[in-house]
Parts: sequence; structure tokens; C-alpha cells
Amino acid sequence: MTATMTRVEIQPVKTGRDLRTFISFQWKVYANDPNWVPPLYFERLEFLNPKQNPFFGHAEGEYFLATRAGQVVGTIAAFVNRRYNEFHGENIAWFGFFEVLEDYEAAEALLETARRWARERGYTTLRGPAQFSTNEECGLLVDGFESTPMLLLTYNPRYYQGFLERAGFVKAMDLWEWYLDIGDFGGKGRASLPPKLARVREKVLARGEYTTRMVDMKRFSSEVAWVKEVYNSAWEKNWGFVPMDEHEFDHLASSLKSIIDPCLVQIVEHQGKQVGFGLTLPDVNHHLRLIHPGPSMLSSYLAGARLMLNRRRPPGLRVFALGIIESYRGTGVDALLYSETFYQALAAGYTFGEGGWVLESNMMMNRAMEFFGARKYKTYRFYDKSTA
Repeated sequence: MTATMTRVEIQPVKTGRDLRTFISFQWKVYANDPNWVPPLYFERLEFLNPKQNPFFGHAEGEYFLATRAGQVVGTIAAFVNRRYNEFHGENIAWFGFFEVLEDYEAAEALLETARRWARERGYTTLRGPAQFSTNEECGLLVDGFESTPMLLLTYNPRYYQGFLERAGFVKAMDLWEWYLDIGDFGGKGRASLPPKLARVREKVLARGEYTTRMVDMKRFSSEVAWVKEVYNSAWEKNWGFVPMDEHEFDHLASSLKSIIDPCLVQIVEHQGKQVGFGLTLPDVNHHLRLIHPGPSMLSSYLAGARLMLNRRRPPGLRVFALGIIESYRGTGVDALLYSETFYQALAAGYTFGEGGWVLESNMMMNRAMEFFGARKYKTYRFYDKSTA
């Protein structure tokens, strides 16, 4: 029976079995895609459970399955982030976890279901994709399909863009990912930095007021408490950002703790006071893609154990977040964070890195990426559609 002979039906996820089907459907979509990195099945079960994910302390949503003749052909989630709307003074709902076979009718039905869900609750715009906010995986990949996504970055088939735009969704914002081949600078030591950046670094250090250090994993909780404050204040003016509450931040920090390479988490202090941090993460997606866990608890637990036991550094890293106390911005603290991370990565044997994502509208940060020698190589996109 062909797709055109059967009707697409949409049903909400109601049971644990439905949720497991919702999660495992990804393995069907990406069965023949060598660049897809499977998630850990048990982690997705926890992440999507409102009782376990602190995001739902200020949010609500619903998951949906699309079927043809009893076979799942697509998934989507519709949700509202109340904190986002309060913080930005907007009235929008979101969609995410949008996965579909190459079947436009199913895609359209899923997107319209999410749009109707938002409209019935009084929201004027549907935006996405996001899982569940800009603090996690978000945006649709529209350029840069040639390589595996790094940790906490999304990936999707090329045809998703056409499906969304055909359904009337329009671009809201692009996010850029920057690539830096550490080997391009050659050699070792200070001379391998771009000259201007090296000069700024030396000038700042010459004042004798600033020092850099690695994160102290033995005092992880207290380090996280400070980073939490700086992170929320440093990003508060960014498009789409919403501050994480204490439970959300602690949950994220806990999930990242096991993969942190301490040498890549740099903290700048001014006369003993912490004033800035750079959080760079090793790309564990490199290992995860090779392990390729399946859609089951056993497979995902075994994969998680293999990741924990694998002490080999992957070749790549991702600059995940940079935060500087507002009164210290423009003082060269950013140069110290960039350069020290670069030196540490070089000494540890990392060969390439990614910076971002960065909003297309963040000209200062994008100029900094170009200045550092990086090139823009992936673009992620948020889409909007009116619910009227």
C-alpha cells in the first residue's frame, strides 16, 4: 500500500509505550545516514519526562505521533515556555522533536497539529524547532550537512527545510557555527596564536591584575554556583535566551560533569575575584557515533558505560559558553579565555574545534570568530508561523 493510498492520522502520546515509540522513531529516519549521532535512549526518556526534567517547572507541552496504516511516519512536540514569554514579553509557543519520513503530507499534518495546539491556548506564534530552548539543542540545520554534529547540536535531513517553508514557516533567526583547525596555526606555544590576539593577551597579563586557572573539579558545586550567575547575566540580552533556574542549571551541570575535560574550562580572576569563564567541551559525539547505540535501555546503558570507560580524548572540541561579568567586558578578559583555551587544547592534543552557535545578529562575536581564524561552516535556523 503506497503512502498516497492511506490517510495520515495524528495521535497524542498517552502511554509509556507511546513515548518509547516517539523516541525510537529517530532510528528509522536516520537508518542510512552516516553523520547522524544516536542519542542515549535512557537519557531521552528522562529528558522528555515532565516529572524528571526541571524545564517543566515553568513549561507544559504535548507530544504527537503521525501514522499511516498503523505505522509511525513522524513525530512532533508542541509546548510553551512560560518563563520565556515573561522574560521577553512575547506570547509564543514552540515546536520541537520534529522528525518525519520524506512524506510532506505527514510533515504538514504534524506542523498544523502543533500550530493548532498553540492557537487553542491563545498563543499568537509558533516557533522552532527547539529541544526545549536555546539552552539545549535547537534550530534546524540548513547548511553544513557534510559532517557529524558536535555535542548538543542538532542534525536533520535536508528535506526538512523544504517541508517547513512549504508549510508557511518563515525564518526568524539564523545561528552560525564556526570551525577552527588548530593545525592551521602550526608549531607550538605563544607564536601559534594570531598576532593581534597574542598582543592583547600579553598586554592584559602585563598589568599583573588578571590570572587564569582551570576549573576545580573537587569544588564542582561551588564553581557551578558562580558560573550560574554569570551565565544568566552574560546572555540575558541575546535573542531567544531565557535564564535557567537553579534546578535547570544544576541538572545541566550534572549531565555535563562526567564529560568535562578540566583543562578546557578556564576561569579568569581579577585580584582573586572570579570575573569570567569559558566552557569548552570535548566532542563526545565522536565516540558516540562510533558506538552507535540502539533504541533500547540495554543498548543505551552499555553505550553510556563505554563512554565513561573511554578515557581517550576525541579529536574535536566545542566552545560551548563564554561568560564575563558586565563591568569587566572590554578589558581583554575574553582574549585571555580564548587564548588560554587554545593553548590548553593544543597541549592536550585536540586538532580542531567549533565555536558557537552564534546568533547571526551578534556582529561582535562573529567578528571575533573571524579574527581568531575560524570559518563559518554550519547554519541552524529558527522558524516562525502565525497561529492566526
